[in-house]
Amino acid sequence: MVTILDVARMAGVSKATVSRALNGKVFVREEVKARILQAVADTGYRPNQLARNLANNKTNSIGLVITNGLYNGPFFSSMVYQAATRSEGHSRQLVLADGKHSAQDERDAIGLLLELRCEAIMIYPKYLSVSELDDIIDGNQTPIVVINRELIRNRNRCVFTDHRRSSEEMVEHLLAQGHTRIAFVAGVCGSPTGERRLRGYRDALRKAGISPDPQLVVRGAWSTESGYEAGRQLLALNIPFTCVLAANDDMAIGLAKAFQDAGKSVPGEISLAGFDDSVIGKYYTPSLTTIHVPMDEMIRDAVEILLHPDEKTVFSHQGTLVSRDSVARRVGAE
Repeated sequence: MVTILDVARMAGVSKATVSRALNGKVFVREEVKARILQAVADTGYRPNQLARNLANNKTNSIGLVITNGLYNGPFFSSMVYQAATRSEGHSRQLVLADGKHSAQDERDAIGLLLELRCEAIMIYPKYLSVSELDDIIDGNQTPIVVINRELIRNRNRCVFTDHRRSSEEMVEHLLAQGHTRIAFVAGVCGSPTGERRLRGYRDALRKAGISPDPQLVVRGAWSTESGYEAGRQLLALNIPFTCVLAANDDMAIGLAKAFQDAGKSVPGEISLAGFDDSVIGKYYTPSLTTIHVPMDEMIRDAVEILLHPDEKTVFSHQGTLVSRDSVARRVGAE
């Protein structure tokens, strides 16, 4: 591997002179600089950009912490794409760190990005609590922003959406289509997003004077496969329901397959809705009624917060109901 010493020897100068010429911070005589640049071209030397940036305490990079359990699905692929393109738009490199399987793993991933001298860090947390996230932000000078979680002490360092209200809005839409026996497929227990969506489902039913039936709530694990198993579980209960709301689109598509395999038509016999507005739901047959979560706007705002950390704006977003073919008006409903 060609080193800076090889360049210095070929140009007949010291390593320090080569470094000064390439950094451009200190004047180097033009004839000396010309010899150095020629030596660089002849040897094919490439400066160690990471080492240079670390020495300057700047890497022009933005870190993103996300647990690997969330990688598997189009919604989070889209999120990472948005993070990468928004970072690139500000001439920054996106550095991805795996939050793995626990709050400590998420802390370790944040620590890794801090050690790499990332200019700023985005966190899409699964395990860290709000108070822990607030403590991390308070304890670090590096700008940190939390995506999809509403903080208490650092409200200008988070970007979030009201999942409970979005869930209420979806259930209100389903009730308006004449569905009163609505099942719900929740995400994994303990997920802040999933629990808020489940709460919104229950709150909307109660507001309509309907007591939520605990038998109609089953747990999935966010994946299409878990949605399929949840669908089989609901059918095995042999209790009436005319509609199912899944806590994300991936599970909703698994549900559709389970119902179709059992000879149930969607939406003829069972209507179906989800959350997130993933690309696959738009092109699935029947196309999926869902809640659009404005992740592209959330990532945009997160990057803006990181690059302008002194701003005091609070970025709260609202999901949008997208009505498509997977929900039908119940026959006989007024």
